[in-house]
Amino acid sequence: MHFKLIIALVKDNKTNQVMAAARKAGATGATVINNARGEGLETSRTFLGLTLETQRDMVMLLVEEHLSRKILETICRVGEFDTSPGTGIAFQIDVEDAVGVLHQVEELTDKVEEKL
Repeated sequence: MHFKLIIALVKDNKTNQVMAAARKAGATGATVINNARGEGLETSRTFLGLTLETQRDMVMLLVEEHLSRKILETICRVGEFDTSPGTGIAFQIDVEDAVGVLHQVEELTDKVEEKL
């Protein structure tokens, strides 16, 4: 079984919604890192020397490759990435090898076979 790593940088008020939607789309779990920071096309606004920016969470999901595109599109829709500028970004990368995922393989085998 092959995996992809989906990394999503999400507004903190959308994290729980994104994770719930990803799970419904086939993700078996996620790791969240709080307080991520970044810049897009527009630089952050400042007021009296303080940066006014919303907090971001980094959501990382190790998912089976046949489910990855659906999960990625679901994250984009729920996070409103394409409809509202500056709300977040998500991308996927290939995972060459992974350990500690035997329980996921057992859980996903039937789901993936149904898709194929």
